[in-house]
Amino acid sequence: MGYFNRLKDKWDVESNLQLVIIFVVFAITGSSSVKIAKPLLDFVGVEKSAFEGVILGDALYWFLRILIVFPIYQVLLIFFGTLFFQFKFFWNFEKKILSRMGFKRFFRES
Repeated sequence: MGYFNRLKDKWDVESNLQLVIIFVVFAITGSSSVKIAKPLLDFVGVEKSAFEGVILGDALYWFLRILIVFPIYQVLLIFFGTLFFQFKFFWNFEKKILSRMGFKRFFRES
């Protein structure tokens, strides 16, 4: 149980129930982002077969797929976090992740 207590401390989570809810939100978001991304990928023509015969075609396909799925995941994380009354946690989580990716200036605190 030590790992979960460390995670609760790191994430500033107050209860085991809140931790379980956070895990559920991450699971639902991951599954949903892949499901939602599939039609979008098909619409823009990012299909694995389109990259056959291209040098590093598999790597290019997966790079584009991740590039498209990532923003969908971020939006869904906030959406599902809000549905499960965890908006504050997931908003802070998003700010931390996006700040590490170079978007820090968008989240400056006054």
